[in-house]
Amino acid sequence: MGTTIKARFSGGSLKPLEPVALREGDEVTVTIASAPSASGAAWLERTAGGWAGLIDAEELKRSIYESRLLATRREPRL
Repeated sequence: MGTTIKARFSGGSLKPLEPVALREGDEVTVTIASAPSASGAAWLERTAGGWAGLIDAEELKRSIYESRLLATRREPRL
């Protein structure tokens, strides 16, 4: 039987971030899959092109420009 949990590496040891059903002295096999860091501008490179083929960019731009021409505010009284 296997269980997947999250743990943090601190002070040279892995520390579980949630309770585990183990007894003192139990042996386990650990597979480490580290999550990529989302800091900095790397997220932008990973998401580049994510919308490609999903929307018509030219139609979106036309729609935005057309919506800017609509007057939604009342005329101010001076």
